Amino acid sequence: MATAVQTLEPEVTFLDGVTLTENAASKLSGILEEKGQVETHGLRVFVQGGGCGGMQYGMTFESTARPGDQVYQQHGMKVYVDPTSLFYINGAVIDYKDSLMGGGFSIENPQAVSSCGCGSSFRTKETHTGEAAADSCGYH
Repeated sequence: MATAVQTLEPEVTFLDGVTLTENAASKLSGILEEKGQVETHGLRVFVQGGGCGGMQYGMTFESTARPGDQVYQQHGMKVYVDPTSLFYINGAVIDYKDSLMGGGFSIENPQAVSSCGCGSSFRTKETHTGEAAADSCGYH
């Protein structure tokens, strides 16, 4: 199902679905290894209502896919995404960046028409039901 559409860097390519960079997969694998779950769990990426942009990203570890999930295998890491979340984050790239100020995951989401300064809240043009998305609260 993965179709390449746009290359950003040599190791990062936008795909249909959700893409993990090698850095993100390495960091996540390290966390799973610390928990003793590297062989049994993958990353669930989801979207839920909330935040000043109207929607916010979430990530957690899970051991199995749920009915209807899209499952991607990237850099040795399974990624689970439910159909509603996929509507809002299709084509997103999840990266991990480490700097002197600290490290963290970032999500580059081509579906977002605006995002908040916090980096975890965003708004899309329309909802998964086809309705126009509400404007954000303006705190960006």
